[in-house]
Amino acid sequence: MRKRNESVTVEHERAAAAAAAAAAAAPAPLDKGCSLRHSLRLPAAAEDTGMKRPLGRRYGLWFRLRKLIIWLLGVYIAIPFLVKLCPAIQAKLVFLNFVRVPYFIDLKRPQDQGLNHTCNYYLQPEEDVTIGVWHTVPAALWKNARGKDQLWFEDALGSSHPVILYLHGNAGTRGGDHRVELYKVLSSLGYHVVTFDYRGWGDSIGSPSERGMTYDALHVFDWIKARSGDNPVYIWGHSLGTGVATNLVRRLCERETPPDALILESPFTNIREEARSHPFSVIYRYFPGFDWFFLDPITTSGIKFANDENVKYISCSLLILHAEDDPVVPFHLGKKLYNIAATSRSFRDYKVQFVPFHTDLGYRHKYIYRSPELPRILREFLGRSEQEHHH
Repeated sequence: MRKRNESVTVEHERAAAAAAAAAAAAPAPLDKGCSLRHSLRLPAAAEDTGMKRPLGRRYGLWFRLRKLIIWLLGVYIAIPFLVKLCPAIQAKLVFLNFVRVPYFIDLKRPQDQGLNHTCNYYLQPEEDVTIGVWHTVPAALWKNARGKDQLWFEDALGSSHPVILYLHGNAGTRGGDHRVELYKVLSSLGYHVVTFDYRGWGDSIGSPSERGMTYDALHVFDWIKARSGDNPVYIWGHSLGTGVATNLVRRLCERETPPDALILESPFTNIREEARSHPFSVIYRYFPGFDWFFLDPITTSGIKFANDENVKYISCSLLILHAEDDPVVPFHLGKKLYNIAATSRSFRDYKVQFVPFHTDLGYRHKYIYRSPELPRILREFLGRSEQEHHH
């Protein structure tokens, strides 16, 4: 009897277990709206993993961004100390002679730049220093100049045409696009244009320095004067070249052989004020100790380009050209230099003129040559300078 009851009990338990398994496997019952009575739910572990994944991704992105910010901040702080410890870095940034634009240009072939009436020379101001020179004759001599050698071009300096010695700014070479366009304009107005690359620029050999650049300019000026006879010789400096120009003219005036006029395009007062105003200095302008970190190394390198001091010792006519929208050398520096020169006793017998170019014209730092008024400005100013020269 006991065995029979145990058998019935076991069978009953097996039936109950089978029914429970069938109920678990069966789909959820539908309600009257034919929808699931209970919503399906993911296991708790799966829910946690899905939430952690976007949180982990956001945390990783923020970690990388924070790492980049710290790295940039470290570089920002390190650069001033690097410049202070290595003044040569700041000198390189002033000269930018390592920037050669346009790069693929053969400076031995000025005709490739549309200057078919130009000859390429090489002069040697000092031992171990060689400078590349371009001489563009007036457009009136264009046909005669084709195919001629250096000797013909040198003799042409003695023709009845004035000469402009052009001193370019930093970066690039004598074959820079805006420079070539200016040579063409001046040539069309009847001027010889002699320009060169300072030592360390272009294909010129030597190490750049303010003293070296000034000596190169002096050597070329004397070379011109030895061949130009009584023809007027004007000096035109642009940007950093204005610093070379005033250095040169001050020295010429001190030895009593001044040029017939000095033209400064986009000039500054001195290199410290220009460096403080330059776009490159914007991110450090309010950095504690800016002068000590960035400006003192320039002076330590022997770079001054003190136009504001030089003009006090210059005795020849002075013309300043400056665009109001100049982003490299601020307009107010050119105006300040004019005010210093205009009140200087050294200019009391000479004309000092300042010509601004309105912002709407868009001439900025190096496009004043585009001005249709430039020929008239030069004709009127240099015409008076020639009269002063003859008197």
